[in-house]
Amino acid sequence: MDGHGLSTGDHVHVRSALIDAARDFNRFYTNFLGVLNKAYLDTPFTLTDARVLFEIGSREQVSAVALARDLQLDPAYLSRILKRFKAEGLIETTPDPDDRRSQLISVTDQGHQQFQELGKRSNDQITERFNKLAAGEPRSIVAAMKTIRSLLDPDATLPPLVIRPHRAGDMGWIVESQAKFYAEEYGWDMRFEGLVAEVAGRFLRDFDPAMDYCWIAERGGINIGSILITNGGDGVAKLRLLYIDRSARGLGLGKTLVDECIRFAKAKGYRQISLWTNDILHAARAIYLKAGFRLVAEERHRMFGPELNGQTWVLDL
Repeated sequence: MDGHGLSTGDHVHVRSALIDAARDFNRFYTNFLGVLNKAYLDTPFTLTDARVLFEIGSREQVSAVALARDLQLDPAYLSRILKRFKAEGLIETTPDPDDRRSQLISVTDQGHQQFQELGKRSNDQITERFNKLAAGEPRSIVAAMKTIRSLLDPDATLPPLVIRPHRAGDMGWIVESQAKFYAEEYGWDMRFEGLVAEVAGRFLRDFDPAMDYCWIAERGGINIGSILITNGGDGVAKLRLLYIDRSARGLGLGKTLVDECIRFAKAKGYRQISLWTNDILHAARAIYLKAGFRLVAEERHRMFGPELNGQTWVLDL
């Protein structure tokens, strides 16, 4: 037995099951994309043809060597595709000023029209598939795709992080994401979900853009973090519902969101920021300490099932 309690035979079985699952998904996805069809997206092109034309059309000029490298295609196979494209009037070539033995490839007007048409058909196909799904499911699919890409492609670059104000649907995401996370991570029961829903609902009901704000952090269209500031009265702002998705831990996003709250509260003339948390949330407490918050009260409670130590922190502005 190893440190995880699995025998060698168990490991072989688990690895085999994972490989089978990956191969099963590959078979499904190639059928989903129509990779095996000779006519891709009801056009005269194969998927490889379409990918080559897309790469040429999306660049001003490109060499055959760069295309073969980037698409990992056999140069002879690529050469046959390019020869056919040129005969059909889709591409044209010009001598490479940096290497007279090489040619630079670009699309013609006809090739550009075909490139645009392929893009439109691909977008229409995806839109049709997504329109058949329930609300929220397309985002889940895209998030899973990004996870696969980031784990398997060492050269993958993450989309830029965007911090924006809340919009329709964000409060529902806040309630769902926090309820699931704290139930799975700490065993908190549904009373915590009720509390988050109450805070989020009150924020929407009483929202005053002059004194309240919600920051949503997203990457690639997927929400990965949130925080609220609400008016607690008597010059006190309440910091509520700080949350960072597991996929965004370690990026300093929690500090960024708290800093946004502090800047907002100062700009709006608040004299103090108050927050309530629990001492087992070590990462959040470290952020508050570093920002200058001080602990002013604590008490034991069972509001969400397990016994916890609730804490009130304040920051004088």
